[in-house]
Amino acid sequence: MELQNIEHIGIAVKDLQVSIKFYEEVLGLKCYKIEEIEDQQVKTAFFKVGNTKIELLESITPDGSIAKHIEKRGEGLHHIAYAVDDLRAALREAESKGIQLIDREPRKGAEGLNIAFLHPKSTQGVLTELCEKPKE
Repeated sequence: MELQNIEHIGIAVKDLQVSIKFYEEVLGLKCYKIEEIEDQQVKTAFFKVGNTKIELLESITPDGSIAKHIEKRGEGLHHIAYAVDDLRAALREAESKGIQLIDREPRKGAEGLNIAFLHPKSTQGVLTELCEKPKE
């Protein structure tokens, strides 16, 4: 599997507006996009740091995966996302190497990317997301 770059780092937060204020006022970053992904029950905010993005994730429902993550582990690092050229091929390769897939097929994620997650039980405890820009 050939990773192109770190696409983004996902951070689970309880209150998106409070967190945006911190990233803008303390760290000096600029939120360039807020997006709600209903099927994932999450609202996101994006910042750029050089060539890498930070994605803040707030649950829009009390039983969403982000809410459950925060309940178990608190706010903080949720996942690391890597860009790949061919997401389906990357998933096949990961599975052939014994990696447990959360998503067997790509699905739509924030910013129009095709995404899929690898289970942290197979990735040394780090929830890993693979991202692919849609083919034009």
